Amino acid sequence: MSNIIDVKKTVVKFLKENIKCHHITVVKIQKIQENWNAIAEIYEDDSFLKSMNLPMKQIRMFYWVKMDEKLDIIFFERMNSMEDIDMMDE
Repeated sequence: MSNIIDVKKTVVKFLKENIKCHHITVVKIQKIQENWNAIAEIYEDDSFLKSMNLPMKQIRMFYWVKMDEKLDIIFFERMNSMEDIDMMDE
């Protein structure tokens, strides 16, 4: 059986391996039936500035990560805003 600490570690590890980011903070973890939902706040390079060869700036983004009971990632998505966090409850 997974616990909330294991969920947090799994989310951070997954995002570090798959998103080029500089800082990860898990801001929400929720268990719905047998699945886990997590929201992480990350800071990553602004891809627009990078494409224009302009000085880099970090931007704040949110990612939704969904895991099954074995903590295998079954879904992840970059969210448009903090307001999207409420859709996790659906």
